[in-house]
Amino acid sequence: MSSPSMFVRFWGVRGSIPCPGPGKARYGGHTSCVEVRCGDQLLVFDAGSGIRVLGNALQAENKACDVDLFFSHCHIDHLLGLPFFAPLFDGGHRLRLFSGHMTAEGGIAAAIDKLMSFPLFPVGIDMAKAKLEFRDFKAGETLSPRPGITIRTAPLVHPGGATGYRVEYQGRSVAYLTDLEISEDLDSRIVALADAADVLIVDATYTDDELPQHEGWGHSSWQQVVRLAKQAKAKTLCLFHHDPDHDDAFMDRVAADAAAALPGTIVAKDGLIIPL
Repeated sequence: MSSPSMFVRFWGVRGSIPCPGPGKARYGGHTSCVEVRCGDQLLVFDAGSGIRVLGNALQAENKACDVDLFFSHCHIDHLLGLPFFAPLFDGGHRLRLFSGHMTAEGGIAAAIDKLMSFPLFPVGIDMAKAKLEFRDFKAGETLSPRPGITIRTAPLVHPGGATGYRVEYQGRSVAYLTDLEISEDLDSRIVALADAADVLIVDATYTDDELPQHEGWGHSSWQQVVRLAKQAKAKTLCLFHHDPDHDDAFMDRVAADAAAALPGTIVAKDGLIIPL
């Protein structure tokens, strides 16, 4: 049986901080990292702690890889895995790093340089052996990183800014929207990215009951995300960026309630693969 021409694989699904432990074993404890394969072309969204596991898997293939890595933003939970991404230190690989909101702060290269510097880290980005390219753009632009792939972008409401993405390939689409705070009047740009998406991956950190305690934190509830998916007529909604305090039992309840509210809704887990 041939592999699908496009699929999504989750390597990290948590927000804020890695949360290993037996109570989080089924849904996983790694922070944000999502692989999107378009044929033999590899796109990665965010470099949370899950990217270390992805890097080890790529190294085990024992062949050169060409990776386009897109950052939603540069808060530590979405960046902390990059210094542990094995292909970064292997001269046989090529990495292109994209960011849509960092130009005013010196670009994505400056953010990584800050992370990988004394006293925060023992070696700098200058120790990388892979061929690196840093590509800053303005959220709202449309990108064409590889032949046949179109990526539409939009700014997200989040402290310091963030970028949402929609990948289009061979008539299929995946939207990746994290971290964002959804307002009562849905932003038309966000709805456009989600519009009829085959897979809609959205930050659903909280429940509606938890939202009042976290106003201004830049995250959404699963109930808000369901409303977005319904308005956008997305085909499969995938809840993402789980609160590190929500254990497996809590997430089981969210999964059941969300599926009742919108049949077919799934909850992201480390290792989950969605073929398109």
